[in-house]
Amino acid sequence: MRNLLQSLFRLPRRQKRTIQLVVDCVLIAASFLLAMLLRLEDWAPLVEVRTWLALVVMIPLSLAIYIRLGFYRAVIRYLGPKAIRAVVIGVVVSALSLPLASYLFALGIPRSVPFIYAMLALLTIGGVRFGLRAIYLRSQIRHKPRVVIYGAGSAGRQLAVSLSHGQEYLPIAFVDDAVSLQNTYIEGLKVYPPRQLGYLSDTYGAERVLMAMPSVSRERRREILAELEPQGFPVQTIPGVADMVTGRARISEVRDVAVEDLLGRDPVPPNPALMEANIRGKVVLVTGAGGSIGSELCRQILRHGPSRLLLLEISEFGLYRIEQDLHRIVKEEGHEVRIEALLGSVQHRQRLTAVMKAYAVETVYHAAAYKHVPMVEHNVVEGVQNNVFGTLSTARAAIDAGVETFVLVSTDKAVRPTNVMGTTKRLAELICQALAGHQNATRFCMVRFGNVLGSSGSVVPLFREQIQAGGPITVTHPDITRFFMTIPEAAQLVIQAGAMAQGGDVFVLDMGEPVRIADLARQMVRLSGLKVRDERNPEGDVAIAYTGLRPGEKLYEELLVGDNVSATSHPRIMTAQEVFWEWPRLEAYLDRLFEACRLFHHNGIRRLLLEAPTAYRPQGDIVDLVWLEKRRREAEAPVTNAAVTPLRPILERYR
Repeated sequence: MRNLLQSLFRLPRRQKRTIQLVVDCVLIAASFLLAMLLRLEDWAPLVEVRTWLALVVMIPLSLAIYIRLGFYRAVIRYLGPKAIRAVVIGVVVSALSLPLASYLFALGIPRSVPFIYAMLALLTIGGVRFGLRAIYLRSQIRHKPRVVIYGAGSAGRQLAVSLSHGQEYLPIAFVDDAVSLQNTYIEGLKVYPPRQLGYLSDTYGAERVLMAMPSVSRERRREILAELEPQGFPVQTIPGVADMVTGRARISEVRDVAVEDLLGRDPVPPNPALMEANIRGKVVLVTGAGGSIGSELCRQILRHGPSRLLLLEISEFGLYRIEQDLHRIVKEEGHEVRIEALLGSVQHRQRLTAVMKAYAVETVYHAAAYKHVPMVEHNVVEGVQNNVFGTLSTARAAIDAGVETFVLVSTDKAVRPTNVMGTTKRLAELICQALAGHQNATRFCMVRFGNVLGSSGSVVPLFREQIQAGGPITVTHPDITRFFMTIPEAAQLVIQAGAMAQGGDVFVLDMGEPVRIADLARQMVRLSGLKVRDERNPEGDVAIAYTGLRPGEKLYEELLVGDNVSATSHPRIMTAQEVFWEWPRLEAYLDRLFEACRLFHHNGIRRLLLEAPTAYRPQGDIVDLVWLEKRRREAEAPVTNAAVTPLRPILERYR
């Protein structure tokens, strides 16, 4: 039977409509003949001419009404209230045609027959269709995981309807903490309090929870997830309101819980005046445009009406990807912005100057940097050249080209750094601070913040992959903590902070409370419906392995060097007064640092990094890969009196 139904449902639409028409002809005739038999209690009238003449009038009229109502365009497995209305209207019109035909042709049909016929036709024509629909849905139920919908509001109701017709999940109940809704029925499903999730699992086989609360605050979402976490259910969610309104997602597109729901907070709505101050009608250049922060800066800038948006990126693939993404946004949202994709390194001052002068750049967001702490520890010279002298080249090019505003994207790792990456970013801040007071052409400022969720170096994607692979999840230290912020919020705050700059400002973003990375890993495991395997639970699913701190890595990050911090007009942006050197002194220092890099003198580089006002406190020996290999070879080489040949100088590109 099930195979026959599947075959019928797979037929072409034209054939299915033809079958429906034939079946309805038979059902209409059968209903009328049975009505006559019930009324007259005699078979004889069924073979009379008047009976068949009535059918000749009634059947074409009934089918014409059904066609007019669009009854045959409806898909049986998705029949709803409109189909019921069409059946009722069609049957009523069909029944009314009986006394009309009886009067016009003097058929003598009893007056009660149309009423009996109407009831029988409703049962047969409607019953066959809804019976087939019920059989189809029941056959699908056996193969669908059972889910509970958290949230019995409008989004939850829409989700329940959508899932009941889909192939993915079978909703069996609602869960809602609103007492007024509990123990009521919505879309045929009972609403339970959250504490009864265990009962739903044991009694009805609920396998996961789908959160249907797209408009609640992120803080409330975190509270709900905290309540669900100990119960061991996999938790998924529907897209946010903005995605559904803009058409980027449908309500039935169930997703994994975003990490923003675990760590994030509700962003403060951006100030339109601050967002547009350095962008609207201006030529804007973003360095490192293909990176996590750089690409989001480009998207935010694009939506605030620059006259031109220049993308500078050293990675060809990264540049191509962000250019295509921005062109898609322009097409979909109707912006009128010219986008220019420029390959190049921030270390090439002449290239930067030529670009800024050619396009008359007015605002620069300098996001280009090497940010991966262990990678820079293993490649010290390149880290210094890119982060320090790349910033110097970009800043000098901006001054030469008469750029109005220069915004440096910095990091919390620049505060009392224990690694080369953080120290180079603090030196980049010192360059901007010194140049801000050395000239009047360009207004410099720096914006310092912590980790962003979903960036290329974020632990979140790594943890998700490790959970899917069955573990273990690798965490460097049980007590390591980090600040987190979403990429869109960080980009918006960078733009707004740049608009508030007076010159030489160091802005610090409010990152909220720090998060223990080990706790984050445990939450992600439990919300995936799995259990952490440890000493207390050796039968768990995913273990957490502690690998030890990596070179240059700190347990705790900070956002301020000192305590001299002031509030601004924005609740999440503060300004700090940080120590710095005046330009003549810093310039002399940078000359020495450049020479040490030119000669690959790693000991000299470390001494110079310790000399600068960066509060650099390295936690171990130099681990630069070239340096270590050189020392290994020197240790293995026989001792001779031969003169040591000096290293060949590299091409000077900064002077």
